[in-house]
Amino acid sequence: MTVRLRGRSLRTRLLFFIGVTLAVVCGAMAVTTIFAQQRYLLGSLDDRVANAVARSQGGAALHPDLESNLGFLNESGQPAGTLAARLDADGTLLTAQVVAQDAAPQNLTHAQRSALAGIRADGRMHTRTVPGLGTYRITAIGGTSDNGVRVLTGLPMDDVQNMIRGLVVVEAVVAAVGLTIAGCLCAVVIRRQLRPLGRVAATAVEVSRAPLGRGAVVGLTRVPERDTDPGSEAGQVGAALNRMIDHVESSLAERQAGEERMRRFLADASHELRTPLASIAGYAELMNRGTQRIEPAMAWRRVSAESARMTGLVEDLLLLARLDEGRPLQSAEVDLAAVVAESVWDARAAGEHHNWQLALLLDSPALVSGDEARLHQVVANLLANARVHTPAGTTVVASVEVVDERCVIRVRDDGPGIPPHLLPSVFERFTRADTSRARTSPQDGGSGLGLAIVTAIVTAHGGSIDVQSAPGHTEFTIELPTATPAPQPTPTRPDLRTTIRS
Repeated sequence: MTVRLRGRSLRTRLLFFIGVTLAVVCGAMAVTTIFAQQRYLLGSLDDRVANAVARSQGGAALHPDLESNLGFLNESGQPAGTLAARLDADGTLLTAQVVAQDAAPQNLTHAQRSALAGIRADGRMHTRTVPGLGTYRITAIGGTSDNGVRVLTGLPMDDVQNMIRGLVVVEAVVAAVGLTIAGCLCAVVIRRQLRPLGRVAATAVEVSRAPLGRGAVVGLTRVPERDTDPGSEAGQVGAALNRMIDHVESSLAERQAGEERMRRFLADASHELRTPLASIAGYAELMNRGTQRIEPAMAWRRVSAESARMTGLVEDLLLLARLDEGRPLQSAEVDLAAVVAESVWDARAAGEHHNWQLALLLDSPALVSGDEARLHQVVANLLANARVHTPAGTTVVASVEVVDERCVIRVRDDGPGIPPHLLPSVFERFTRADTSRARTSPQDGGSGLGLAIVTAIVTAHGGSIDVQSAPGHTEFTIELPTATPAPQPTPTRPDLRTTIRS
C-alpha cells in the first residue's frame, strides 16, 4: 500500500491518511462507547438478577421441605422469561420453571435444564444460552444458612443485547455519515490549502521551459507575492523558489557578462598582438625585397621595438592568467616606503616634464608581507598611468602612511581626470579612453592592462584599491595589511615629506 501511494499526488495521500486516521479514531470511540454501555447494562442486569435471586431464596425459605416450591415465580410483577430453580447440595436441579407470557409458570424441558447444569451456588454471575428461551444472566445462592435452601434465578438478556445491537447500528451510521462529511470537508480544505503549492509548481514548470542556455535571461516568472508568506510551508517554498530564480538570473547574467568580457578581451588581445606582428612582418618584407626606401638599422630598431612591445603585452597577459589561477606569490617583508621612493625616481627619469613628489607620512615602518617586485610594479603602473594620461607640468604626488594597521599608498595628480563614463570600468582589462585604439606611438597610451594588473596584484596581497576622480584631482588609494600590528602614533614626531622635482 505504501509503495502504491508513493506514486500518488500529495492531495491523494493526505486524504488517504486523514481518512484512515479518522476511521481509526471513530472505530476506537465506537468500540469504547459500546464496551462501556455494555458494561453498564450488564451491571444493571446483574443487580436485578441479584435482587431476584434474593427474593427467590426468601420465598423458598418459607417452605424448605418442599423441594418443588417456586412460589417466587407466582408473585405478581415478575417479567416474562424469568426462570428459577431449586438445587440440592450437589448443585443438581430439583425443579426449574420459567415465567410465561400471560400464563402460569412452565417447567423447563430436559434440554433447557441441561443448559443450567454446573452452576454452583456461590453468587457468581453466569451467562447461559437456554434452548428455546434465549440468553440468560444467571446466578445461584444458598447453603450458608441453617435451612440450607439453594436457589437459582436468571433473567433474559434480550433487552441488553437488543440495545447493544441498536447502539452498534447507530454508531456505524453516525461514523459513516461523519467520515463522509469529514472526508468532503478535508478534500475541500486540502484542495484550497494546496492551491499555492500548485501555483508554485506551475511557476517552476514555466521557468524550466525558459531558454536559459541562450539569449539574455531576464524577466523570469516569479511566484506571486501572496504565495510567499513565510508563515506557511507553501509560502516558504514559494519564497525559496523566488530566491532561487533571482540567483539563477543573476548567475546567468554574470556568466553572460563574463562571456562578453572574455570575447572583448580576446578581441582586444588579438588586436594588440596583431599590431606589432603586422609591423614586424612589414619591415621583414621590406628587408626581404632589398628596397632602398628604408635603412636596415632603422628597420631592425622598429622590429626590436615592436617585439619588445609584444613581449610586454604577452608577459602582462601571462601575469594576469597566473593571478586568476590563484598561484601563490613570493612572500617576504617589504618596505613600502622604499618601494614607492624607487618608483618615483624611475618615474622622474621617464617623465621629466612632470612634477613628481614623494610624501612619507610615517610614524612607524610601512612593512607588508608580499612580493616586492610585484608591489613595485603596482606603484610603477600607477605612476606611468599618471604620466601617460596627464599633460606636461602636471604634479603627481605619491604618499605612504600607516592607518589602523593598514599601509595606505596614494597616487594623486592635478590632471584633467578620468572621464565619468570610464570611471566604473577603469580597473577592467583593456579599458582605455582611446576606444578606437588609434595611437601614433607607444607613448600615446598603453594596452589597457596596467590598472587591471594593479588590481589583481593588490587583491592577491589581500588588499583593496579605489579611485576618485574629478577635473583637477585624481587619486588612487591602495590599502594593504601590515606585516605586524602598527604601534600607536606618537604625536610629537613630525611628518617626513620629501619632494622631488624634475
